[in-house]
Amino acid sequence: MQNENLIPVALYCKHYKVEVSFIQTLQQYGFIDIVSVNSTPYIDADDLQTVEKFMRMHYELDINMQGIEAINFLLDRLQNMQDEISYLKSKLNVYERK
Repeated sequence: MQNENLIPVALYCKHYKVEVSFIQTLQQYGFIDIVSVNSTPYIDADDLQTVEKFMRMHYELDINMQGIEAINFLLDRLQNMQDEISYLKSKLNVYERK
């Protein structure tokens, strides 16, 4: 992992006006990874989309962490089912062409 892909947690929280404890809770639930470099916590840039999605759920929709966990589980299942449907459709198309 390269340092240019890391955003300091304190800077992120200050910019978006969120609590550091929220970011820490996301890590505790396993949604993101926090990397420490010289005792400074960082968020990987690849996790920003995830953080922002959960931040909107929590702060704008007032959903607690257990609700976010349930929603994330259901969204993951939905994505897996959509992937499976796409795969099965492609298999079906192959058989229809023969």
